[in-house]
Amino acid sequence: MFKKLLLLIVTFAASMGFAFAEVDVNKADQAALDGIKGIGPAKSKMIIEERSKGGNFKDWTDFATRVKGIGEKSAVKLSEAGLTVNGQAKSGAVVKTPGAAVKKVAEPASAPSAPAAATKATTASKPSTTK
Repeated sequence: MFKKLLLLIVTFAASMGFAFAEVDVNKADQAALDGIKGIGPAKSKMIIEERSKGGNFKDWTDFATRVKGIGEKSAVKLSEAGLTVNGQAKSGAVVKTPGAAVKKVAEPASAPSAPAAATKATTASKPSTTK
């Protein structure tokens, strides 16, 4: 009984490691793509057909442009689920790695940032106490 329970625990732990495995869209077969949350058999077939027709995907923009139904939001979700393009996660996606802290993939540095809110007054005005 103890051996069966131990085997169950080890099997469960091993399967959790596979759940967080990264899958590169340029190297994966249909079964590996189907394992990504948000990609079903039809979408994985479209991805493989487009990859066969047009060659490997260069980056996330190329992937989203060539595969019908993949937009900015779905690309981020797929990246968060473990899909990569040339080993790179989509910028802006929160990448989860087993046994490590969750980290957000940095946005490209070319976009100018908005002015900081610190330029506004941070203290509330106090009511006047003069009579």
